[in-house]
Amino acid sequence: MSDPSYSFTHAITRRPGSSIIDGLRATDTGTPDLQQMLRDHADYVATLIEAGAKVTELPPLEGFPDAVFVEDTALCLRQGAILMRPGAATRAGEVAEIAPALRAIYGEVLELKGPGFVEGGDILTTSREVLVGLSERTDPAGVDELAALLAVWGYTLRVVETPPGVLHFKTDCSLLDADTILSTKRLAASGCFADYTVIHTADGEEACANLIRYNDLILMPAGFPITAKRLIDAGYSVREINNSECAKLDGGMSCLSLRFSA
Repeated sequence: MSDPSYSFTHAITRRPGSSIIDGLRATDTGTPDLQQMLRDHADYVATLIEAGAKVTELPPLEGFPDAVFVEDTALCLRQGAILMRPGAATRAGEVAEIAPALRAIYGEVLELKGPGFVEGGDILTTSREVLVGLSERTDPAGVDELAALLAVWGYTLRVVETPPGVLHFKTDCSLLDADTILSTKRLAASGCFADYTVIHTADGEEACANLIRYNDLILMPAGFPITAKRLIDAGYSVREINNSECAKLDGGMSCLSLRFSA
């Protein structure tokens, strides 16, 4: 039986808009090159299609510079979708923009009402549980509301801590298969993956911890050869995609899509 945590049929993405150069960033490492980002985004979409995805590519939202990072707006599961409440005020309006695309596919779309906040980048779904990391963008009140909604669908939510100075929980980890997590050493040291097999990112390559498993392919950012070899040696099929421009906005592979079966 296919594993619902990485066996998918669909994906939703959004093309970058010209306003993305004004996107949020924890540290200013330079202005993103829009043309390079568009080429990288096209490569990302093509790789999802290669992996078996039917991709819905939404148009740019110039009023929301960070709207390319659609993962933060919703949690997509087999039973339905849950609309999030982004912790960044400038991103709150993105949820209403993504909702019609989800309602066109899902029979049931729930939503967080608040007052708490949760962003999708803090949620790691495995075949056993849903892990949610507390961060600057995800707070306890939001997690409590999300847990109540997930319980209706039979999911167990486990709260974990995001390392200090790390934007999202999944900045530092990714699901590789039902029993295996890719994680930075600093996150794994917390013990949050004690019941899983952990492959560590190589020292100095922590920035590649955010990747995605989509069916049989691993989509990971290019430029991290030691970690890529660890994954290949472990038997995974890896596709490397340039992520230099999204990285300037703290964005990674998972941020760029909503992945699900419908």
